[in-house]
Amino acid sequence: MHIPLLAWIILFVVIIGILTFDFFAHVRKDHFPSIKESAAWTAIYISIAVVAGLVIGLTLGWDLGGQYFAGWVTEWSLSLDNLFVFVIIISAFKAPREVQQKIIAVGITLALAFRLIFILLGAALIEHFSWIFYIFGLFLLFTAFQQVREGNAGSEEEEEYKENFFVSWVRRIFPVTPDYVGHQYFAKIDGKRHITPFLLVIVAVGTADVMFAVDSIPAIFGLTKEAFIVFAANAFALMGLRQLYFLIESLMERLIFLHYGLAAILAFIGGKLIVHALSTNEIPFINGGQPFTGLPEATIPVSLGYIVGVLIITTVVSLLVSRYRERKQSDGTATKRPEA
Repeated sequence: MHIPLLAWIILFVVIIGILTFDFFAHVRKDHFPSIKESAAWTAIYISIAVVAGLVIGLTLGWDLGGQYFAGWVTEWSLSLDNLFVFVIIISAFKAPREVQQKIIAVGITLALAFRLIFILLGAALIEHFSWIFYIFGLFLLFTAFQQVREGNAGSEEEEEYKENFFVSWVRRIFPVTPDYVGHQYFAKIDGKRHITPFLLVIVAVGTADVMFAVDSIPAIFGLTKEAFIVFAANAFALMGLRQLYFLIESLMERLIFLHYGLAAILAFIGGKLIVHALSTNEIPFINGGQPFTGLPEATIPVSLGYIVGVLIITTVVSLLVSRYRERKQSDGTATKRPEA
């Protein structure tokens, strides 16, 4: 389906408007948001995302509306994994609590720009090379396997932040001040301009999200082929991530089965992509270059129901098991007697 240029313009205007409000009216003053504030803004951003989906459904058709909601829920769930990495990065850089909100806001804005490039590139590849679905599907299946491995190792190994190539390169090229200077990006020491750890941690957060885009972008292309829907779902999922970070920061360690839930979602979409690739097959050495007929493909309602169901089950089971373990540990500590 051809997406009208007006729809793209409206989407960009809305996104720029929200980001402008975020920077100049919300995070302008350095502060660490309370649970109440974070919950209120999380609800607001979820409402905005839902309204966006309803507008898409009413104006462009409910087929695209359903694709948007499936994509948004998927991106939102995969973004939960981002939050774990954000915690590790911000902790590693010892960022003051009062500037953490701005760090995440700027980092997410950078990530959104990077993702737009990935999305346009992915759409172009899909348009010209149908076999790319094989690669996307296999990559998502591999990523699902990696998520399971991380889930198995999570209770035994504490993750440590390792600087990526880009952050290391920036650190080598530009001198860095030893301490934060409020939320300033640059500072002068002995007449020489330095970058601050504030700028460096923003680079770390923004580029870290690019790595997540490598699996999340193929995942959403497994639900829709429209670049407009892919970008809209990514944008509204990412923009609400800052508030969600502060809301569930204390709950992250309780989501002990999150990796398994994400693995189930990625494996489902990866399998969906492989089935679609077989249904549109053009590779000569597979079935003589002919597509496979009669293969069942999950519809958008089925996909959305599966993704939401997995998220609910993963969250509920994680919280119940975490509470049970904490209670068991507490009871064990209470009944333990000191040795004579």
